[in-house]
Amino acid sequence: MSAPPRDEARRTVPLLRLAHARSGDKGNTVNIGLIARRPEHYPLLAELVTAERVKQHFGSMVKGEVERFELPNLYALNFLLHGALDGGGTVSLMTDAQGKTFSTALLRMEIEIPDEVARSLKATQTTT
Repeated sequence: MSAPPRDEARRTVPLLRLAHARSGDKGNTVNIGLIARRPEHYPLLAELVTAERVKQHFGSMVKGEVERFELPNLYALNFLLHGALDGGGTVSLMTDAQGKTFSTALLRMEIEIPDEVARSLKATQTTT
């Protein structure tokens, strides 16, 4: 599977349209699993949802680095956001000390996808 060429017309959509996600804590690190809704969306996710882009999306909430791991057999990406939980669940005073809402926050990130893919999303509207 390969991503569509970058020279075609593109449209901005929230990541939620192409994927779903789960997140949780591992000490002071947030672990986010991002799974393509359809196998054909995985190449776009792999191309567009980079560790750098995720770190930029979360801004100052992530104090350390962001690591990305590819799981192509599951059509998924896994991210580790180091230093995002102010010490972790047992010591943090954050409202979400276990990082459960980080997946929803990631799904709000906007990405540019080919118009053809965007049109197919409208034809198969998802509710989440």
